[in-house]
Amino acid sequence: MNILRKIFSETGKFVEKGKPLSWAYPLWEAADTIFFSTNKQTSNGPHIRDNMDIKRTMFFVVIALIPCYVFGAYNIGYLNSLALGIEKGIIANTIFGLYYVLPILIITFIAGAICEITFAIVRKHEVNEGFLVSCALIPLTMPPDVPLWQVFVGTSFGIIIGKEIFGGVGTNIFNPALTSRAFMYFAFPTKISGDKVWTVGPDGYSGATALAVPANPAEYDTASNLYANVSQFDYSNLNLFWGLIPGSIGETNKLLILLGAFFLIYCGIASWRIMVSCVIGLVFTAVLFNLLSMFTVEGILASGGTPNAMLTLTPLQHILLGSFLFGTVFMATEPVTSSHTNTGRWIYGFLIGVLTVIIRSINPAYPEGVFLAILIMNMFAPLIDYYVVQSNIKMRLSRNA
Repeated sequence: MNILRKIFSETGKFVEKGKPLSWAYPLWEAADTIFFSTNKQTSNGPHIRDNMDIKRTMFFVVIALIPCYVFGAYNIGYLNSLALGIEKGIIANTIFGLYYVLPILIITFIAGAICEITFAIVRKHEVNEGFLVSCALIPLTMPPDVPLWQVFVGTSFGIIIGKEIFGGVGTNIFNPALTSRAFMYFAFPTKISGDKVWTVGPDGYSGATALAVPANPAEYDTASNLYANVSQFDYSNLNLFWGLIPGSIGETNKLLILLGAFFLIYCGIASWRIMVSCVIGLVFTAVLFNLLSMFTVEGILASGGTPNAMLTLTPLQHILLGSFLFGTVFMATEPVTSSHTNTGRWIYGFLIGVLTVIIRSINPAYPEGVFLAILIMNMFAPLIDYYVVQSNIKMRLSRNA
């Protein structure tokens, strides 16, 4: 390592300010920080009052995501085996899935690196490590057979529009990974939604995701027997928890997501207040909608209409369905775009849970409401913090009066 340190020290002289190769300093600095920890202090947000720098923070987030990648690859292979009616082992299923996961991951990092390095060179600042986490999150929100060119376009949009135009890491108001996911959903709806995109099976094979069933039921059913007519997949609560179902690459296994949550909380990276309040908000709204559905279903059926099955989903089903837990743990808690005050975090997370159920129930065309809910609350996080701080100031002034 001493030899490598000497090499970086010598080559760094050629990219110093005023030298002909100064434009290449961001590239040199990015390579240097891969091998060695920097001794520089953060000049702008996010600021972490701890002995852990931003580089280590990003590294721990990526570690928490690795199990989701491994299981996502296995699940792709498992669902393919199920579609073909054959038996394959764990290793064979995982290898099969990696053929789909790795290209998406590689293309995402290529697109993210191009955008980040380009802006670093143009603005003459260091390459920010924030794009690493964004690029690690984006593939986990994708279906396995999404076209790679769309991944490149979507990632570029998320990094540029979601982060770079605001000034880079620490100044963006939207989560870049969610910005990318939202762009791809609305720009390429046939490749990011529907039944066929979520499983890799034979031609013509399709399978609705767990959220798509209540959003578009063939006939009305309550939550208790909503999946009674689904024969392709096991949508019991237990299997929804284990994740052997169609869905985004990283969203299905709730156990691994919860383990990632505990890991990030233990490391002091993610806010447990946001996670808990998201669940509280979801449970509160789901219970409220369940009570309302009891008064509306009978009348709608009597008039010959079809009630909204999403209103009858229990709080547990809302938690286990779709990407709610994944978004809550890895995206709602992102330190730059979330609230920074403790009281603000409770409000911020609670409203994400509320909006998730509202979007899922009121707009069946977009059943996965958590991503839009987080993006909406990203906009209001600074406002929430402002009023929390102002409230505290008024409270203290009144005590001293």
